[in-house]
Amino acid sequence: MAAIRPETPTARTLVLDAPELGSTVAGQHIDIRLTAEDGYTAQRSYSLASATGARPVEVTVERFEDGEVSPYLVEDVGIGDPLEIRGPIGGWFVWRREQEEPVQLVAGGSGIVPLMGMIRTHAAVGSTAPFRLLYGVQDPDRRYYRDELVRLVGPGLRVDVRYSRRAPDGLPVGRIGAAELATLALSPEQQPTIYVCGPTGFVEAIADGLLRLGHAPERIRTERFGPTG
Repeated sequence: MAAIRPETPTARTLVLDAPELGSTVAGQHIDIRLTAEDGYTAQRSYSLASATGARPVEVTVERFEDGEVSPYLVEDVGIGDPLEIRGPIGGWFVWRREQEEPVQLVAGGSGIVPLMGMIRTHAAVGSTAPFRLLYGVQDPDRRYYRDELVRLVGPGLRVDVRYSRRAPDGLPVGRIGAAELATLALSPEQQPTIYVCGPTGFVEAIADGLLRLGHAPERIRTERFGPTG
């Protein structure tokens, strides 16, 4: 463990040296395995938040009350502590620098993590592909990467945030629905590649909404993300 950064009251980013980890691509994940003194093991997958090829790598972990791994990673692990890591894993839910088409990102809660890896890669390589992020989160305190996203917004990146429970003054409260997808997301005519990540219900609702708007199924890539009992 090289460094630790708080993201929200219940999440933090772990910066991992991982010298034996293979070359990474934005959107991939790694497995982290913990082993107790009695030999019991628990393993969970965590998406990479770091840009393609970056070293050290980063994951952002949300604490789940009934989790076996996330409470330790959020509350107990410290700088210098070893972690058992496997990966990187995945080749479908990824963004590569040679992609030139517009990209629509839709995140629910901690589903922002792999999409942040794509955004960081987009910025690092100076890509001219239009990027747009639609981010749904419960309240401002649970918003990941707030300051960095503000800095990255520009001609190549647009960010829209919707709050489902409590919003900053002057902003509406509500989930991402058909109206937001129709007005804030890239249109089917622009033929974007779309990446959707979040809890299962969120991902299914967004994917269905995108299909109803006329987006081609083969251009929608989804990844479900959340607690494991």
